[in-house]
Amino acid sequence: MILGVPREIKDKEFRVSMVPAGVKSLTDAGHRVLVEGKAGLGSGISDDEYRSAGATLVESSGEVFAQSEMVVKVKEPQPQEMERLRRGQILFTFLHLAPDRELTAGLLLSGVTGMAYETIEAPDRSLPLLTPMSEVAGRMSIQVGACYLQRTHGGQGILLGGVPGVLPAQVVIIGGGTVGTNAAKMALGLGARVTILERSPERMRYLDDIFGGRVETIMSNSYYLAESVARADLLIGAVLIAGASAPKLVRRTMVGTMKRGAVIVDVAVDQGGCVETTRPTTHSAPTFEVDGVVHYCVANMPGAVPRTSTYALTNVTLPYIFRIAQNGLRNAVRQDPALRLGVNVHEGRVVHPAVAESQGLPHHPVENLLQ
Repeated sequence: MILGVPREIKDKEFRVSMVPAGVKSLTDAGHRVLVEGKAGLGSGISDDEYRSAGATLVESSGEVFAQSEMVVKVKEPQPQEMERLRRGQILFTFLHLAPDRELTAGLLLSGVTGMAYETIEAPDRSLPLLTPMSEVAGRMSIQVGACYLQRTHGGQGILLGGVPGVLPAQVVIIGGGTVGTNAAKMALGLGARVTILERSPERMRYLDDIFGGRVETIMSNSYYLAESVARADLLIGAVLIAGASAPKLVRRTMVGTMKRGAVIVDVAVDQGGCVETTRPTTHSAPTFEVDGVVHYCVANMPGAVPRTSTYALTNVTLPYIFRIAQNGLRNAVRQDPALRLGVNVHEGRVVHPAVAESQGLPHHPVENLLQ
């Protein structure tokens, strides 16, 4: 199979979808890997390292898209990339289609098979390709929140951990999954007071155990959510429903009850956000204010720490890429139920149920299309 690795062009996206070790594994198995020149520089990987691993370096992304049977990316295709996709080609990347009608329509029109990292689901219901980026984003959310709590960045002027004689900041995290757990680790490490709202009693017991009672856990419902949001100095949105749009749990009226200069970091922005006032931002223009509350809603947070993120992501994506390359799409999807859930669109049809439901589109089971 011919695989292509284009340079990422989303705003301030410095990750790359494959590292030299992955290239070597694939080329050793008889596959050809095309890498766009300078694709890895943002992650500290030179063209020479790719060449040494067996990659074929090409000058433009146009060549990558034109020659590749499978294009492997980090983020969703940008408008100029959409024009280069074609029927019969596989696109393997983060897609987050549920809240994005325009992107979905473009992929359907192209006829490409769009496979999303974030909807590949293991038998235990974990999300193996999303997890490392959730770990990064969860930890980053506290770093970012601490920065924007500074008065110089529009915040209240609060040091997250306080000092002797002065209370630390109150961090409220909505969701106790991978993002929420990693956010809590960082917040506790900096000395903040931490509250996690979670719907699952079993998960709350787990969080209580791993944090030794240092985190306050509260059942997530509208009453306790409103109460917690109002007292938050830093609010982290960490809600995820695999493949579907995030529910708008924090209403506009709740944002209005927050302290002026409080900060919201909505990590769920990729799936539409769990805060009603959320709208996607970029690393170039990361924040906006609503009712005096600073909102940070960058949709590719891990792109700011590409050296860590690239290696964490490619550690988990390579086995799936290799499986598709070795067996072909149809056989790989038939043999691996987890990989089957990664197929979101195929030759002009929506095949992931959560995407279809979120957008009110017909659902075509992937099993019926990949005969």
